[in-house]
Amino acid sequence: MRKDPDLFSYCIPYDDGAAPNPYWGVCTLVICKPAIRRSAKVGDWVLGTGSMHARLGNGDTQDMSGRVVYAMRVTRKLTMKEYDAFTRSELKQKIPAWGSRDPRRRVGDSIYDFSKGEPPRQRRGVHVAANVQTDLGGKHALLSDDFFYFGDAAPEIPKSLRAIAQNQQGHRRKLNRPYVHRFESWIRSLGYQSGTVLGKPSLDLFADERCRNWCAAGRAESDVADVEVNC
Repeated sequence: MRKDPDLFSYCIPYDDGAAPNPYWGVCTLVICKPAIRRSAKVGDWVLGTGSMHARLGNGDTQDMSGRVVYAMRVTRKLTMKEYDAFTRSELKQKIPAWGSRDPRRRVGDSIYDFSKGEPPRQRRGVHVAANVQTDLGGKHALLSDDFFYFGDAAPEIPKSLRAIAQNQQGHRRKLNRPYVHRFESWIRSLGYQSGTVLGKPSLDLFADERCRNWCAAGRAESDVADVEVNC
């Protein structure tokens, strides 16, 4: 019998629409947060909360701490290779099209092409060579059709649940166990239909041509530190 779900929470310093990627009816976490992607199971919740210094495309920052950027209940878990095959056959919009005028296509998270075997080829996208080890180290892609993506319209977490907000590197899981059911009740009580995009990414990745590189470097550094925080 399935145990109670876990709630993984972490801080998002770079909310650009790639990780998570909430578009085309399926919210996916495929790049970044390797430890969460290895550990989370179908039925678990993954919560991304805002950073005190959330990056904007012009280099400025904004205080988004204590807010829900997105929440997804994992409804499917695939290996990275399986996810590549899935996107090539059923969800091509998740494959990055870097020259597209549609930013949703440019931030596609199906970055790794396994069609010619392993190791996979890295498609041109939001990540660069420095991200390969941590991206592939996550081993799995998390998918959800039961999610809420708020982006720049992120609502505040109520004080009774504020303890779940992760305001440092790494992520919380065991520490969140007393709050899982209360969190799910609260997020659903907001009255939004699940599976919808309710705001825009705070970070416009294409506002400055240098943005992609410093975002990718920052995420590579934080992903190395993606360990569970127990205090």
